Amino acid sequence: MTTSRIVGFYNLPLGQRLKKLAEASGLTTEEIIAFQVSGLTMAQADHMVENAIGTFALPLGIGLNFIVNGRELLIPMAIEEPSVIAGASFMAKLVRAGGGFNTTTTEPEMIGQMQVLDIQDLFSASVKLLEQKPQLLAEANTIDPVLMKSGGGARDLEIRIIEDSPIGPFLVVHLIYDVRDAMGANAVNTACEKLAPRVEQITGGRVHLRILSNLADRRLAKAQCTVPLNELGFTDADGRVFTGGQVRDGIIEAWALAAVDPYRAATHNKGIMNGVDAVIIATGNDWRAIEAGAHAYAARDGRYTSLSIWGKDKNGNLTGEVEMPMAVGIIGGATKVNPTAIAALKLLGVKTASELAGIIVSVGLAQNLAALRALATEGIQRGHMSLHARQVAITAGATGVLIEKVAAQMIAEKTVRIDRAEEILKSFQ
Repeated sequence: MTTSRIVGFYNLPLGQRLKKLAEASGLTTEEIIAFQVSGLTMAQADHMVENAIGTFALPLGIGLNFIVNGRELLIPMAIEEPSVIAGASFMAKLVRAGGGFNTTTTEPEMIGQMQVLDIQDLFSASVKLLEQKPQLLAEANTIDPVLMKSGGGARDLEIRIIEDSPIGPFLVVHLIYDVRDAMGANAVNTACEKLAPRVEQITGGRVHLRILSNLADRRLAKAQCTVPLNELGFTDADGRVFTGGQVRDGIIEAWALAAVDPYRAATHNKGIMNGVDAVIIATGNDWRAIEAGAHAYAARDGRYTSLSIWGKDKNGNLTGEVEMPMAVGIIGGATKVNPTAIAALKLLGVKTASELAGIIVSVGLAQNLAALRALATEGIQRGHMSLHARQVAITAGATGVLIEKVAAQMIAEKTVRIDRAEEILKSFQ
């Protein structure tokens, strides 16, 4: 049985970590190897992008302690920033005391847009399109027989009249398309291109753009959690005591600034995306599409705000939730080409794209909690700079055992800077 609770994992040598991961996950030796080396060959890379000259690696770590919808999960996370994986794992440990994360997702419906120009009567053209909706949807459903067989396909047609734009009025036709377990860009774009001539014929206009929208606000994922009050209190390294109530209230107060101030919300949401993007990248999905959709969704009411909400329940426990568009796939693209992404999806054991979406937003909520807790108590830099110290030591030229020695001294001095790292390194040589 898979378990996400591996005590002391961080302190194990790399080889022992891999052994523990294999034991806890049930992955084969070949699948574990895909995590150790860049599984993407140059031949594969050459077919994936233009002008290929190599591959680019990121550190791949494991988020521990996660329970999502009752399932124990080891979370693959690809990210270069220190403290993210540690923070998310620690918060997942607190959340598991409250039962773990619970998630819900809407149907995997994507939006394809067709911009229709040169129309004299926008209202009349809209009526004609709606009258022909059944025929248009039926035509769209001839695009991808495989998707239709799996239960997907065109679901609806929506018409938007844009009355004021830099080029004057025009129509936007939204094709709502259920893409099942795919991210869906190719299917939606193909469907829009196929429908364009028929839309022109019906409206007498000219279809210009035919492209999916990354504001996938019909394909949402939500994660919720409860952290028991008695899990929140702690004593920091300086001996300062923070009660559970103080930590809870501090987190809610910190979130409140993000809820009303876009300057804070931008950094607040970046923290959520630290967790989200790390899993998106590890599983071979399009992190740029997810970023675009998330930030657009955060501004859906005309003001940029927090993607998460924090509060307390009737028992005084901390509660949190996050909701955002989550257009991810487990079929097609890099998810089936990159061996590391294939192994990451195997590690997660997901059967549907919706299941993957719920896991990803849970990690985002955990990372948001980690940042808010740090900000509301001992400050964001203590934990972050402690982990960052090793990178600074390496930059200063430290190798082998000297990396940890230089980092440890900088942490003790509370001075994590490249110039100090160089001085400490010289003293050891």
